[in-house]
Amino acid sequence: MEGARIGKNCTIFPGAVISAIPQDLKFRGEDTLAIIGDNTTIRECVTVNRGTAARGKTVVGNNCLLMAYCHVAHDCIVGDNVIMSNATQLAGEVVVDNFAVIGGGTLVHQFCHIGPHVMIQGGALVNKDIPPYVKAAREPIAYAGVNSIGLRRRNFSNEQIREIQEIYRYLYLSGLNVSDAVERIEAELPATKERDEIILFVRNSKRGIIRGYV
Repeated sequence: MEGARIGKNCTIFPGAVISAIPQDLKFRGEDTLAIIGDNTTIRECVTVNRGTAARGKTVVGNNCLLMAYCHVAHDCIVGDNVIMSNATQLAGEVVVDNFAVIGGGTLVHQFCHIGPHVMIQGGALVNKDIPPYVKAAREPIAYAGVNSIGLRRRNFSNEQIREIQEIYRYLYLSGLNVSDAVERIEAELPATKERDEIILFVRNSKRGIIRGYV
């Protein structure tokens, strides 16, 4: 396939289209790629478009499962161990971090960032960034708790999960705005890998993070 790099032990089912030109009017025929990592399964009628000049490549990582009729648009970066359930649609330049699980029929707006270990309800409309380790559900999409079941499956300790839950109490249940909550988290909670990852994600969010459930 022109413009495609397919990793080892990938399985690509009939009807899938890898590295077709982007559905983007800015594309001018530049030399770009669609890269699929090792041990990834691409089911029937999935489409993964090539990149544009914006990033030069669209990437799907290792050990992913893209179920039937999913779409990964130009310049998306999908991490390792990601599951995209049937008919999930990623618009251009979306970033999906490692171990995210996206429910079927989810639509993700361009430039959104989905954090690691996130679980998204099927049929969701994602138009904001979703921070690490959370469940996102309801309409409009909102914080629905910490993805504790997924974290336990990936060998997070009960202590780590409790620390993550405490961070999100500050962010979503304290009545503080996001900036003030982040300052309180940094000042009052002990530094851990997970704490610092969440703080960095929120501070770097360009679209803003999903709201708490009202």
